[in-house]
Amino acid sequence: MDKFKEEIAKKIVQVIELDEKEIESYIERPKESSNGDYAFPCFRLAKELKKAPPMIAKDISENIQIEGTDIKKVEVVGGYLNFFIDKGEFAKQVLANFSNQGEYGSSQKGKGKNVVIDYSAPNIAKPFHIGHLRTTVIGGALYNIYKYLGYNTIGINYLGDYGTQFGKLIEGYKLWGEEYNLDENPISELMKIYIRINNLCKEDEQVLERCRENFKKLEQGDKYCVDLWEKFRELSIKEFKKIYDLLGSKFDSWDGESFIATKADEIPKILEKAGKLQDSNGAKIVDLEDEGIDTPCMIQKSNGSTIYATRDLAAILYRARTYDFDKCLYVVAYEQNLHFKQIFTVAKYLGLDEKYVKGLEHVAFGMVSLPTGKMSTRSGNIVKIEDLLNEAIQRAGETINKKNPNLENKEEIAKKVGIGAVIFNNLSSSRVKDIIFDWDTALNFQGETGPYIQYTYVRTQSVMNKLDTIPEIAEINFEKLEDDYSQEILKLIYRFDETLEQVTQKEEPAILTRYLLDLAKAFSSFYNENKIIGEEEETQNARVYLTRAVGEVLKIGAKLLGIEMPEKM
Repeated sequence: MDKFKEEIAKKIVQVIELDEKEIESYIERPKESSNGDYAFPCFRLAKELKKAPPMIAKDISENIQIEGTDIKKVEVVGGYLNFFIDKGEFAKQVLANFSNQGEYGSSQKGKGKNVVIDYSAPNIAKPFHIGHLRTTVIGGALYNIYKYLGYNTIGINYLGDYGTQFGKLIEGYKLWGEEYNLDENPISELMKIYIRINNLCKEDEQVLERCRENFKKLEQGDKYCVDLWEKFRELSIKEFKKIYDLLGSKFDSWDGESFIATKADEIPKILEKAGKLQDSNGAKIVDLEDEGIDTPCMIQKSNGSTIYATRDLAAILYRARTYDFDKCLYVVAYEQNLHFKQIFTVAKYLGLDEKYVKGLEHVAFGMVSLPTGKMSTRSGNIVKIEDLLNEAIQRAGETINKKNPNLENKEEIAKKVGIGAVIFNNLSSSRVKDIIFDWDTALNFQGETGPYIQYTYVRTQSVMNKLDTIPEIAEINFEKLEDDYSQEILKLIYRFDETLEQVTQKEEPAILTRYLLDLAKAFSSFYNENKIIGEEEETQNARVYLTRAVGEVLKIGAKLLGIEMPEKM
């Protein structure tokens, strides 16, 4: 809620009799502070009032009553009404709000609403590579932010633990299992087996047939195959959790494809009953041409087995029944755009309440590739996340050793800085953009990066640590914060909760990363232009309190992204 927008809207509707909420929705924030703190564009009223926008603006400015309000003055610029808020009062409102709120920016806006987020979802028995990093950090940030805004948030790690590849892995283990030590480096060893058996399958059709037979046995509950599969799954999850611990990722469910596959038989029956299932050369499909989708959605292969689409539809049914979701987000690369368009359309025929179908959303993101081209687990052409994070920590440590060799707890700080750099790098640009992964770019500690945000936070703490006591809000003379540098910071702090809401409206964590960069830059300008410690008492108290607020907001925002703040660097 923006108190000042509400106040402006109330005063405008006293002059022109229109809906107050509608007027409030039109009010903007000018990019240039010289154009005021808020602007009301009169262009949208021209048709209704049958007047030119500049004339509407002039009429309102001449009749609006601002005495006794926080509005200091109103100016007409073309078809705009520019409103200037009393700076001291603005500082008071912002910092009082900051002081009174335990977890600044948090809310109960989502109370009573359930949000399911399906993210990360690596394949068991395969390395956790950088292709999985974006879904993990985007999904993790959304999970944290929705929870912070009061939503009941359910994070699901829909593991890739089902499919014919496990028939291959079982066959490879049968042939060469004794040659590999799964206790020391299980995923790496399983990957070697997978690559080896995959190459053999290309050469020998009989081997490929044995692999298919293994998967059939696995589906039928064959003890040897099931025991091996469970072993591969447990070893994989144990390794994945090491990476999730580094990234701060949280999940409420680890139910993967194998769990949902047991529920998939219901889907063809429901679609058959709804009259939507058609035969296509022995396979079962749903024709979507009437829905504007040229490619039909296959539900069942000619041999009777289900596919990804069937299992995803079964997952929608299960999640609707289990979690009663208001939103169900799928954080999956945009390569799957058609797939999700198909299953979200077919979901309309499952007999679900309309709210569930409307709540389905594909949170698409761009692909990650190497300078040499697309990665492939079959060829082993990948960069493992574990290697990336370790390299980031190492490079952060080297930078710390050069700049501050006597720093205490260097290893812990290097860990926070290195991992923070990787997470921020993946969240700092629009999620739909493709990324060509490059070590130097990903681990750059200069410019608009995670380490820059962390360094700014450390600066705020350095100021705090120079004082024996931090002033209370009651001690602050807000008129000492009327300069442009202080006001720029205050405007950003005021918009923090609005920024978090925008993230959930667009499912875009980059909105928060940009906000944190803007706040860090605003504080750097304030810090360089203003003396904080050593000024006369009222000025020092005001600037110290503002510095404290900046530090808190930077720390909260970074934590929501999955980034920890060091106290020193």
